[in-house]
Amino acid sequence: MADLSGKIAVVTGASRGIGEASARALDAAGARVVLTGRTVPDLERVAAELSNEPVVLEADLAPPRAGTELAERVLGAVDGVDILVNNAGIPMRRTPDQLTEEDFDLVFSINVRSLLMLTLGLAPSMTERGGGSVINISSIASLRGPLGRVAYAGTKGAVDAITRALAADWGPQQIRVNSLCPGLIATAIWEKDRQTVPGLIERLEDNIALKRWGYGDDIADIVLFFASDASRYVTGEVVAVDGGMAHVGSAPRPRE
Repeated sequence: MADLSGKIAVVTGASRGIGEASARALDAAGARVVLTGRTVPDLERVAAELSNEPVVLEADLAPPRAGTELAERVLGAVDGVDILVNNAGIPMRRTPDQLTEEDFDLVFSINVRSLLMLTLGLAPSMTERGGGSVINISSIASLRGPLGRVAYAGTKGAVDAITRALAADWGPQQIRVNSLCPGLIATAIWEKDRQTVPGLIERLEDNIALKRWGYGDDIADIVLFFASDASRYVTGEVVAVDGGMAHVGSAPRPRE
């Protein structure tokens, strides 16, 4: 079990799914967690079950300067940051002929601009504390060519490129920067379709080598690895956490 006692972690998009699971895992390992997101009741629900004086900060990352301002609010609430989990983001399904400039601006403002500016705003406090770990939640959309998601895939490709560049810039300060690319994760985004589309679960499982969907805990365990000293010599990596979906061939299950 990782020991993060005395560490301060920030998790964006912490009200549900991967963010909630990551916040719970970091808290269980001893970290004090700052939970941010747009839905305060859900953030407070999660915080109520954490043990190490969690902090809740409401944040909408779409407006200009949102990432910079959130960094300032975080540092007004805690003494500094050791771990940043950039999980907040929005999905967007648009074919090339459907995509508008407004769509593009929205998805890039949240998934790229605010992620980067929040990270830049918190990095000096990591340096003051002797280093830290930035964990960017990307997507296998950056590793494959997903249908109908050109702008969304572009944001995740940008996140992975930012990850490598910041790892180069900040290595001397002992700030590690890595990116996780989840595959099919059974979060709220998929809940309605999983319940209402016949055969969806099984059909998509056929594309996964391990033949199952992932869950928030599957990602949170890897977040914990990158947050801890177990990954102390790893930086600039883009890691698929997808049951083998992006890089491994997969035969369909035999049907009865």
